[in-house]
Amino acid sequence: MVKRVQLVLTKDVSKLGKSGDLVEVAPGYARNYLIPQSLATQVTPGILKQVERRREIERQRQLELKQQAEEQKSALEKLVKVAIAKQVGENEAIFGTVTTQDVVDAIQAATGQTIDRRGITIPDINHLGTYKADIKLHSEVTAKIDIEVVAS
Repeated sequence: MVKRVQLVLTKDVSKLGKSGDLVEVAPGYARNYLIPQSLATQVTPGILKQVERRREIERQRQLELKQQAEEQKSALEKLVKVAIAKQVGENEAIFGTVTTQDVVDAIQAATGQTIDRRGITIPDINHLGTYKADIKLHSEVTAKIDIEVVAS
């Protein structure tokens, strides 16, 4: 049985954890690398309380972010459709394609809300019509909106 040592990381360490994490490592790793490099400190009751306090503050912050995302989702889903105007060629085919930035701009114009374009998932849109888009607002909150591509 190898004894493990508990430490609190003071800096991010790849493949081990982030700053403020409570980790268990081998005694040699702690004694020869983590502590001399000021990457970690020994665990004391005071430090454990600080770690718990930080975790609680982070949990509250994540809860607030999720609540804001839920409010934004309800506001987005009240929109009936978001219209995007594109130039049209033969057989109702549009020139180019509808991008996530086009969707962000249309939502911004309709509601005034800013949304990160990296959280938007849209199908390939090459023709006029109505399409569904998924907008990831939070890791647990996803809104679905209708996009209507119309001729300009």
